[in-house]
Amino acid sequence: QVQLVESGGGLVQAGGSLRLSCAASGTIFSLNTMGWYRQAPGKQRELVATITSRNYTNYADSVKGRFTISRDNAKNTVYLQMNSLKSEDTAVYYCARFSNSVDWGQGTQVTVSS
Repeated sequence: QVQLVESGGGLVQAGGSLRLSCAASGTIFSLNTMGWYRQAPGKQRELVATITSRNYTNYADSVKGRFTISRDNAKNTVYLQMNSLKSEDTAVYYCARFSNSVDWGQGTQVTVSS
């Protein structure tokens, strides 16, 4: 059974930084495409960034140049470095593993105060 556990969320002022982590278990992590989604109150869940097993990355236009996704296969962990945070980045951030279906973490709250 796949488990994804996020950490690193919190409250930060606009312009600040946070790094989210997602530790995976129950999967051959190095073979998986991983991603981060977010869901703000009253809005649909949206894709933030993905990283393939070969470290190809993709970003939503709204976070390009500010967020960086990375992975450490030795630690079965994917990261999301978030810089220059804006109030509109406030959301619950979810880690995802892509296979035949999508596995989700429980989410971690990120709140950016203006």
